[in-house]
Amino acid sequence: MKGRSKLGLLLLVLCLSLLPSGCIKQDRLYRESRVVMDTITTITVVSPSEEEALRAIDAGFNEIERLEHLLNYFSPESEISRINRSSGIRPVKVSRETIEIIKKAIEISEATGGAFNPAIGPVIRLWGFSRQDRAETIPSEEAIREALRLIDYRKIRINEEDSEVYLEVRGMELDLGGIAKGYAADRAIEVIKGMGIKAALVAVAGDIRGFGLRPNGQPWHIGIQDPRPPDDNPDSVFATLYLRDMAISTSGDYQRFFIKDGKRYHHIIDPKTGYPSESSIISASVIADRGFMTDGLSTAMFIFPPERAITLLESLGVDGVIVDINKRVYLTEGLEGKIKITNRAYRIR
Repeated sequence: MKGRSKLGLLLLVLCLSLLPSGCIKQDRLYRESRVVMDTITTITVVSPSEEEALRAIDAGFNEIERLEHLLNYFSPESEISRINRSSGIRPVKVSRETIEIIKKAIEISEATGGAFNPAIGPVIRLWGFSRQDRAETIPSEEAIREALRLIDYRKIRINEEDSEVYLEVRGMELDLGGIAKGYAADRAIEVIKGMGIKAALVAVAGDIRGFGLRPNGQPWHIGIQDPRPPDDNPDSVFATLYLRDMAISTSGDYQRFFIKDGKRYHHIIDPKTGYPSESSIISASVIADRGFMTDGLSTAMFIFPPERAITLLESLGVDGVIVDINKRVYLTEGLEGKIKITNRAYRIR
């Protein structure tokens, strides 16, 4: 028995002396991308075990896909579509998650004075930016005027006790596209954390949520896409920053748009006019502790002039990077000295 004890101790000492290539496995990055929520979604996990990492990645994707089935504006089977079909008729019983995200959307609407509006569905449907086969046409003024009558988020009624949602006016439609991806990133992170993973990054297109540190002990290094990239490098970035236990979302007029008679018409609609926002902003990134917040606010910032957008973000206690048409970069105070501009065409104002 004594000999066995000495042998076990010797093996332990040898194992420790051979680190990091010895008995204890080192943390590694495991990454996978899939098309979910109609976009490229990438989940990166830090783990010493490939098997553990792949289980966590699968769980994260499964959660995002589950939410997509609930929240997809274009799927007739989704809970959002059932709510929309029953507008002005009857309340609809829905899941806890659908109640939660609608409540969060209304919170952002109130915080931004309606610049973010989850009831914007009738106008979004007119423009059709999310359709693959959309015609590059501008809706008539009359059609937009009629749709604007239906986009009052204050007429969304939530009955938490019975888990029901009711839209008061016939023809109202919820479209949570401006918040769903950030919310999905939040939920995927919570699922991955619950599996004992020490660090992960979930990127649902431009909506990113991370926690923990990379294997080298550094925070996640994030690039912000160049809103006016060169033709030979459409995925280039103009700035980088580090992200630790936070979320970042970027909205841009370059994501879905068409140009007609020399004018750019993009997918970020001003709820007050029914037309694409005409502020001077071409890119808005928001950093906060939750993805649903960064997603909704980055959309809302397009409605404001750059200086006002920065002031609003600071009043809400979150950070942001705003870029105007002249490639001037506006930062909240909390980001000063924490962001690196990598493209000389952009300059901090």
